[in-house]
Amino acid sequence: MSPIAWLLMLILSVLWGGSFLFNRIAVAAIPPLDLVAARLILAALALAVLARLQGVALPRGRVAWRDHLVQGVLNNVLPFSLIVWGQQTIGAGLASILNATTPIFGVVVLIGVDALQSVGDHLLAELAILGATFCYGLAAVWSRRFRGRPPIATATGQIVSSAVVLTPIALVVSPPWAVPMPSLGVIAAVVALAVLSTALAFVLFFDLTTRVGPTDTTLVTFLIPPSAILLSTVFLGERLAIQHLAGMALIGLGLVAVDGRLYERLRTPR
Repeated sequence: MSPIAWLLMLILSVLWGGSFLFNRIAVAAIPPLDLVAARLILAALALAVLARLQGVALPRGRVAWRDHLVQGVLNNVLPFSLIVWGQQTIGAGLASILNATTPIFGVVVLIGVDALQSVGDHLLAELAILGATFCYGLAAVWSRRFRGRPPIATATGQIVSSAVVLTPIALVVSPPWAVPMPSLGVIAAVVALAVLSTALAFVLFFDLTTRVGPTDTTLVTFLIPPSAILLSTVFLGERLAIQHLAGMALIGLGLVAVDGRLYERLRTPR
């Protein structure tokens, strides 16, 4: 990938790493579905305004909106809801590592043998994050059909569709008027989650997809944990157990193995 692509990927990893911090702060005061709905609504508004300012037309036609609806469910509605639900009981750092668990041995080390002996809330929360990761994988495949379209148009169509799907469900399951007014810190976390970790992040995501393809773009998942761990350590005082760090190391080794370029450089004589 080009230096510009790597720079965009690093910025995206920080934005999505921050989402785990913002989730952890906000979910302490806001029900999961309400939090996700607020995130999507605010992000949809921000993207719609940005698209209008740039003169980019939104998707048109039944087929186009169907494609964005599927992308929105796979890339936003399901994973966002699962991650926020899981983060009610597990920290931001661990959630970000689980979100990067493609190599299966990393998953085993992260969850630990003891956790597999009995199914409890903690294990279910971890499995929810893994379910979100599975949805992201499906979304990466589906996103191939958006290549060649303006990134902001794709991001807006996806987020608007997601907001339309989830908002009515959130209103029924956990009416926001039945929840105490959140603090200014929680509100700030929701706004940052929507504007930075959703609206801006998905514009960069679809820009990267256009530049390098969906497969290489998914490598950003492996870059998210370091920023999420640093942010959660500084602002939340979280600490990870040794098996969590070992799991992240295995994930990194898996990334190197899948990439293959380091092996080729070591194998090729100079």
